[in-house]
Amino acid sequence: MSFAKSAEMMSRPLPKGWTWVPLGQYVENHDGRRVPISRSERESRQGAFPYYGASGVIDTIDGFTHEGEFVLIGEDGANLLTRSKPLAFLTRGKVWVNNHAHVLRCKPGFSNAYLAYYINSINLSAYVTGTAQPKLSQSMMNKIPIPVAPPEQQTEIVAEIEKQFSRLDEAVANLQRVKANLKRYKASVLKAAVEGRLVETEASIAQREGRSYETGEQLLQSTLKARQTQWVGRGKYKTPEPPQESDASLPEGWAWATLEQLHLQIADVDHKMPKAQESGIPYISTKDFFADEGIDFTKAKLISAEDYEALCRKVKPERGDLLLSRYGTVGEVREVSIDEPFQASYSVAILKPVRGFVPIRFLIAALRSDVVIRQIKRDVRATAQPDLGLAHIRQFVVPVPPMAEQLRILEELDRQLSILRGIETVVENNLLRAQTLRQSTLSKAFSDGVLNV
Repeated sequence: MSFAKSAEMMSRPLPKGWTWVPLGQYVENHDGRRVPISRSERESRQGAFPYYGASGVIDTIDGFTHEGEFVLIGEDGANLLTRSKPLAFLTRGKVWVNNHAHVLRCKPGFSNAYLAYYINSINLSAYVTGTAQPKLSQSMMNKIPIPVAPPEQQTEIVAEIEKQFSRLDEAVANLQRVKANLKRYKASVLKAAVEGRLVETEASIAQREGRSYETGEQLLQSTLKARQTQWVGRGKYKTPEPPQESDASLPEGWAWATLEQLHLQIADVDHKMPKAQESGIPYISTKDFFADEGIDFTKAKLISAEDYEALCRKVKPERGDLLLSRYGTVGEVREVSIDEPFQASYSVAILKPVRGFVPIRFLIAALRSDVVIRQIKRDVRATAQPDLGLAHIRQFVVPVPPMAEQLRILEELDRQLSILRGIETVVENNLLRAQTLRQSTLSKAFSDGVLNV
């Protein structure tokens, strides 16, 4: 296939003075000096030199294998087919390269930067062997045809690419700053929502209108009564302990409650991992959470109906429940919005709210706010995989405003977050456009031999 592809590429007309040259005739190969180092050894040898693999810099180390200017091309990995990241990297100075990247240096009179940019402008899949474990062997890589421009033109093309990339980099940096600011603003909106600063409090409105109102404490007591009525657990019902004194003050008419007081059950499944099946019932984990709200059931592990039923004896996730990641990536919150059966691994706590009282969306806002994030940081057990215990989660305290105020808070929160989502969409689209522009810049440089500024 590569020979056909090479012939097809080399049949394309080139600008005057250009010629097709197989990559192997264009470069010197320095793969022989590569040295792989295990992750544990790298961690014990942290230093000032970049450590390169197939995807670029992956660490730093206290020594180097190559010194000077080189072009690195990933030798293996899915990126050879997906091209989600650059395939070639230009290095200068002292670097360490493992055995997952080819190390090349252009022969005298040719530009290393020109080669790196060209490799990143094309699709190498025709030269890649394997699909489960894609690999670009040295022999196949050497067959890649390179459209070689005269040296002075190579210099001009590289300079123009770098000028345009510099503009794109500046634009991307600005977009990333906007993205970070949006994240901070979102956190501040959530903080204001659960601290009583987003809308006028019910106490203030009632005082102005000369009327009484249901306080957060009264709503909490109603919730606790409903909790006992709705509870279907084993054994005798036990009233949850009230929250310990919080160091934060609340607006007039608000109350503190533990998550246990507001939920019928906070649990996870047995920690024994069920066997995967080719078909069956989704068994999700934190890796299946995506974006701010999503759960990807399509890529989840599948388990048998028997394992599902056994796991559900302890806790069964249902529509309207909340999922809180408690292991590895801690503090991500999702609402269950499907009726189809599934189960969640022990990396996820399943929270079953008392139905009909504190709105689910207010609980989600509280769980995502600084109020709970501070408690998570305080209680998470710092190990190789951060772990948040269920006992801690049950005792997390959250504010309970009067119901009428909660509804106004949620309405204003929806309005402001909707605006933020709109801006985030624009930013993400522009970041994608910047990547497309980067690729089209490279393609045009090597198809036309000139860039139009």
